[in-house]
Amino acid sequence: MARLTVQDLSTPRLDQLEVDIPGQGTVLVRALSRSQALSVKDKELDAGELDRRLLAMALVDPPMTKAEVRAWQEASPAGELEVVVAAVVKLSGMEVASAKQAGDDFRE
Repeated sequence: MARLTVQDLSTPRLDQLEVDIPGQGTVLVRALSRSQALSVKDKELDAGELDRRLLAMALVDPPMTKAEVRAWQEASPAGELEVVVAAVVKLSGMEVASAKQAGDDFRE
């Protein structure tokens, strides 16, 4: 196997996934980079703020700001964002048993 170069290692290669929101349509998300994951990992964030930060970084289409994610949180059924958050967590290699546990572990 070939030895990697600095350019190889620093070129973004974050997987993307189209996520179905039942009864609504789809969104396109991508994995978080290591630096993005670390930017929220040890913060004292409530679940809502964690969702807003995570989705503002990971949503590709449509791209959303934290304020727009907050509006989505307020307009949607309680479990709707969990489907999308769980997909981001899995793509980012941080998958655990449930989306709630993912948020708890992500904060730890």
